[in-house]
Amino acid sequence: MIAASVTESETDPTTEADGGEETGIQEAAADNDPTAAETLGADNGTTEAPTSAASELKEVVASQSDTVGSIVETLDSVALNIGEARFSFWDGIVSSSVILLVIILAWLASKLARRLLGRATRLDDTQRLLGQKIATILIWGFAFFLAIDLMGVDLTALAVFSGAFGLAIGFGLQKTFGNLIAGLILLMDKSIKPGDVISVADQAGNESFGQIRKIGIRAISVVTRDRTEYLIPNENLMVNQVVNWSYSSRDVRVKVPIGVSYDTDMALAEKLMHQAAEETPRILSNPAPGVLMMGFGDNSVNFEIRFWIVDPEDGLGGVRSEVLKRVWTLFQENDIEIPYPQRDINLRGNKHFDQLLETLSSIDKKG
Repeated sequence: MIAASVTESETDPTTEADGGEETGIQEAAADNDPTAAETLGADNGTTEAPTSAASELKEVVASQSDTVGSIVETLDSVALNIGEARFSFWDGIVSSSVILLVIILAWLASKLARRLLGRATRLDDTQRLLGQKIATILIWGFAFFLAIDLMGVDLTALAVFSGAFGLAIGFGLQKTFGNLIAGLILLMDKSIKPGDVISVADQAGNESFGQIRKIGIRAISVVTRDRTEYLIPNENLMVNQVVNWSYSSRDVRVKVPIGVSYDTDMALAEKLMHQAAEETPRILSNPAPGVLMMGFGDNSVNFEIRFWIVDPEDGLGGVRSEVLKRVWTLFQENDIEIPYPQRDINLRGNKHFDQLLETLSSIDKKG
C-alpha cells in the first residue's frame, strides 16, 4: 500500500502542479514581504546570522585588491574562540579603529561645545562653566554608547550587567561620583565659583586665604598667596563649613589692634590712627575707616582700627603691615609711646637675703 501511494504521488500531475504552485506563491510572497522571507528561510533551515561590521568591511576591502584581501584573510584567520563567540585579529583592528575614531570625534565635539559656551555673552562665568561640564558629560556618554553600537554589541545585553555596574559605583566609585555630583551642585547654586576667595586651612590648622582657580570634575583648585595650590575634593565643600569672603560682596573688613600708653593724649592718638588708615592705598574711603577704644589693658589703652578693602585675593597681611608701619611712623613723630609689658617685683627681706646683699655690696666695694 505504501508503494502504491508513493507511485500515485509521483505520477499524479495534479499533486505536482499543486506543490509547484504553492512554492511559487511562497517565493512571490517572500519577495514582497521581508518577514515572510525570514519565515521561509527558517522553514527551510537556511537562516543566516547577521553579518558583523568587521565582516562587511573585510569583504569590501577584499573586493578592491587581491593582495589586501589576502592580508585581511590572514588577519581574520588568527582568532580566539570563547564559547560560541569568535574574536579575530581583524575584528580587534576594526574595533580599535572605531573606538579611536569615536574618541577623536567626541573630543572635537567637546572642545567645540566648550568654545561656543565660552563665547556665550548672555551667561555668567558660573553658568558657562556648568554648561561646559554638562555638555562634556553628555557628549562622552553618547560617544560611549555609539562606539558600542558600531562594534555590533547589543545594547540590551548591557542590562545584564547593570546590577554589577551599580554595585561597582556604590562601592568602588562612590567618592568619584559623589565629587562629580557635588561639583555640579556647587556650580548650580553658585555658592562657590571661580574667582571667589575662601579660607583654606592646612593640616596644622593654620588658616590662609586662597582664590578658586578652577572647579574640576573631582576637585577644585585653590591658589593661596604663597602660590601653594590646594586640590580640595568637591564633596568636602558640600559637607564642611567654608568661609567665602566674596560670596555676595568682595568688600572685606579688616581689624588692626593698637595699644598706647596711659599717659598719651588719646584724642591725638585716635586722630593719628585715622590718618594712618586713610593714607594706606588699598583701604576704601567709603565706608570710611574707623577707630574704636576697646578697653583698658594691663599695660596699655587698647584701640582697634577698622577699615574695608575690596581685593581680598591680594591677602590681608600686606594691608595690615602697611597700616602698622604708618602708625609707628606717626607715633614716633608725635612722641606717642607704644608700651611693652611691665612687671613690678617686690622682694621680701629675710636673713639669708640680707647676707646676700651684704656680700654683693662688699664685693662691689673691693672691686
